[in-house]
Amino acid sequence: MPLHKVLTVSFLLTSFASLAAEAQTVMTGQTTSGAFYRIEVPDGWQPSNGLAIWNHGFDLDPIGEVGPGDLGPLAAVQLTQGYAVAASSYSLVGWALFQTLQDNREMVAEFEAEFGIPDQVLITGASLGGIVTAQAIEQGGLGQVVGAFPFCGAVGGSRVWDGALDLRLIYDVVCGDVPGAAIPGGAGGLPNPPDPDFGQFELGLAVEICTGVVTPLPPTPAQQARLDQLLAVTGLPEEFLLTDMGFATFALNDLVFDPAKLDGGVAMENATVDYGDATINAAIERVAADPAARAQLRDNYSPSGDVGTVKIVSIHTDKDGLVIVENESEYASVVPPQNLTVAIVAEDTPSHCGFTEAEVLAGWESLRAWVGGAAQPTASSIQSSCEDLVTAGTATGPCRVDPTFVIPDMDERIRPRDFIFGDGFESGDTSAWG
Repeated sequence: MPLHKVLTVSFLLTSFASLAAEAQTVMTGQTTSGAFYRIEVPDGWQPSNGLAIWNHGFDLDPIGEVGPGDLGPLAAVQLTQGYAVAASSYSLVGWALFQTLQDNREMVAEFEAEFGIPDQVLITGASLGGIVTAQAIEQGGLGQVVGAFPFCGAVGGSRVWDGALDLRLIYDVVCGDVPGAAIPGGAGGLPNPPDPDFGQFELGLAVEICTGVVTPLPPTPAQQARLDQLLAVTGLPEEFLLTDMGFATFALNDLVFDPAKLDGGVAMENATVDYGDATINAAIERVAADPAARAQLRDNYSPSGDVGTVKIVSIHTDKDGLVIVENESEYASVVPPQNLTVAIVAEDTPSHCGFTEAEVLAGWESLRAWVGGAAQPTASSIQSSCEDLVTAGTATGPCRVDPTFVIPDMDERIRPRDFIFGDGFESGDTSAWG
């Protein structure tokens, strides 16, 4: 199974095709950085109509041209509302934040040269596209950005990689000595260069041997015990263990060793982390970060909260096992509350981006109204808007926004760490955490 099938964003959305307006102009091309873009402009567009930008999710596949379906799930609605809509692929695969701002800037420059400068720009993005959106808001260069709508976004930024490191090294402790379950590499995800004979199939086999989660066969008592320990320490839902192991193996390797990213630098660390499990604490590999690599990862990208006057609506599902809901509390800790409304969808089964079309459309319409001069929306008002859309037959539900949901702190899922730089921490060294 290709890795992109494991890490894909599983939207439960339609394209709202019945609302689509026929585009007068479709423009495609490739930027000087190598990214491909697609722009659709409705008939009669004027700069006052505005531009909507879509940022897509995580992908380790080779870079390819953006196709007709890659303008985002709201494109048909946005075109009907008069917006021009634009989307760029990324000139880097994986954690592409090292280049995404330039990719989008070059796309917007192509748009402006052909159609003129829009009076306002709204940015949307999902999953990885959420942090791409946050970066674009803060670092600018995309025109007059007035609003943004990230959903299921990795808006906590580069801190998610501490969680990936933790999962990978915890797995090594729990499963590394199980015959057939060991995964090569460790803190770098995989060795450099990666073993061409170790791919998604081999990863799935290793995780199955250790935990029994891949096949429908019931786990053995030993597998169940190892699975229970992994889930207890990481807080991950069982349904996402294999997907997250793909991220902590293949994606981690790409981040660490890609010359355009960290180029072998050690940016994550766990030297002082107490995992709350004596076995893990005693045996886990202890990694100390290189200051330059850590700063490079933070710069590509962790939000600062410097959003100016941009209005942001962000929605998330509560049980997301890939981009955890705690990203929203991390983002809210830096963005001024008058600029940010967060709404959490309560789901029965863990999903990544498992929204209904009414939930997403309600978030978008709430943002548009806010940008247009209405009061700042709340989770309650977004839920009401969602219910109105369903009642009117505009979009399908259900509507599950929970206004009472309290977003947990990121520290409860990705343990905080006091950064100790340099060498000196070996596997089993407990002096750092006491």
